[in-house]
Amino acid sequence: MQVKKYSSVNLENRKGVYFAIGLLFILASIFCLFEYKFYDTDEIVTKKLHLDLIEAEVVPISQLTPPPPPPPPMATTQIQIVSDHEEIVIELEIEDLEIDDDTKIEVVVPIAIDELPEEEVVEEEIFTIVEKMPEYPGGIEKLFTYLSENMDYPDMAKDAKIQGKVYITFVVDKDGSIAGVKVLRGIGGGCDEEAIRVVKSMPKWNPGKQRGRPVRVQYNLPINFVLK
Repeated sequence: MQVKKYSSVNLENRKGVYFAIGLLFILASIFCLFEYKFYDTDEIVTKKLHLDLIEAEVVPISQLTPPPPPPPPMATTQIQIVSDHEEIVIELEIEDLEIDDDTKIEVVVPIAIDELPEEEVVEEEIFTIVEKMPEYPGGIEKLFTYLSENMDYPDMAKDAKIQGKVYITFVVDKDGSIAGVKVLRGIGGGCDEEAIRVVKSMPKWNPGKQRGRPVRVQYNLPINFVLK
């Protein structure tokens, strides 16, 4: 009897499908094996034991330094009270001095001081600006006339053709006399020395006054040297 094959139950027709399903299952199993993680149980136990063996840190108890002892009390002076009727006896020791004709007595004679120390002289203040400035007798015109008539042009300045102004400063004292003559700015050639000579030979000025009384005043005077 010949066996008949039906196409509906023939397994050869579905061979490719079954092969694909099997291959997919195998690939899925391999993927799951690679993704699955294995943990070492010894390492877990070691870490757990290490954590259990950590000792708690012991913090030492700080000891407070006791305060220093208080200073001893100061000794008080005891005052002894004496009644009004109690007699106080004071013993005096008197040396027995025997003086006869041969006894020598030393007499200390103070040394006389002939010269007394000199008193320190305090110089009076020198003003630069006062209520009434010092003035040459007759005014400023008389001063220029005096300078022109008494000034000699130095030969050295003439030969070197030196010209210019020599600034002189001096003090007009309370009595009008001239003192402390100095050159503030000179030109040389003998002109500075000539200007000092003429200023020192000036007659007395009318002194400056402050609050109605004469005072010492510093005065600056320019003297012009011009060749003609």
